[in-house]
Amino acid sequence: MNKKPVLVIMAAGMGSRYGGLKQIDPVDAYGNKIIDFSVFDAVRAGFEKIVFIIKKSIEKEFKEQIGYRLADYVQVEYVYQELDELPEGYKVPEGREKPWGTGHAILCCKDIIDGPFAVINADDYYGRSAFSSIYNQLNSVSDGEKYQYTMVGYQLYNTLTENGHVARGVCTTDDAGKLLDIHERTRIEKRGDQAEYTEDGGKTWIGLGEGTIVSMNMWGFTGSILKELEERFAAFLDRELPKNPMKCEYFLPFVVDELLKEDKAEVSVLKSVDRWYGVTYKEDKDTVVNAIKKLKEDGLYPERLWEEM
Repeated sequence: MNKKPVLVIMAAGMGSRYGGLKQIDPVDAYGNKIIDFSVFDAVRAGFEKIVFIIKKSIEKEFKEQIGYRLADYVQVEYVYQELDELPEGYKVPEGREKPWGTGHAILCCKDIIDGPFAVINADDYYGRSAFSSIYNQLNSVSDGEKYQYTMVGYQLYNTLTENGHVARGVCTTDDAGKLLDIHERTRIEKRGDQAEYTEDGGKTWIGLGEGTIVSMNMWGFTGSILKELEERFAAFLDRELPKNPMKCEYFLPFVVDELLKEDKAEVSVLKSVDRWYGVTYKEDKDTVVNAIKKLKEDGLYPERLWEEM
């Protein structure tokens, strides 16, 4: 029998990114954060178990502010992403504080996940349809000759902020909706009505059309990705540590890209028409609060989350 898909939420960066969890502010009058809406959408889609990846240093605060509350509605487990979670024979470079990246975060789940799972960022709003489409995909597909992975892609123009530049993984797909590659563009911004990116500090800008699809780190995997992440991690450390001991990161999309290029995996891109929301800049918070208010008014969420569950 197929195992039910699990939702993995990457939250280990929460404390560092905002200088303490207290700054992950509520986005409605009832104290709900973006993460609450994601879990609500996930449970509505069929997910019954959530795995939070956190750091030990934020455990108490995270459980008090988020975890204990959500455990009333869904099974909750925790995995800890710590710097010293390294293969045998490797040690943390002296002075390094930066986590090892999203690929390492998922690798930390290897002892508690053995079936299909979806991955999201803790502080991003993905929209209701993304969770149901990725859940249905994970429930109906298993590995064949190639690993069968999936990704929810967003229209770039539905993910931009008015308050500065953003980094996005720009996706190329084939006619069948399979992912060909992802290019990380680290500086995309709105310039008038057009989204453009620069790679030379703003000297030249290249336009991106309205049909551009981007990855917002919402992935769906079979358990096979955990084995691949584990097998490739030592080679990554051998290659990158000498070059950049303090900051090199083992990114999930890079490993997916390697598997695509080796013809070992196939990634189906599920296109979402929902708007994505996140707080990249503190000025973005008002946009998110207003968006949630409107989604409630439109009937997509009850006034109080969980009241109808």
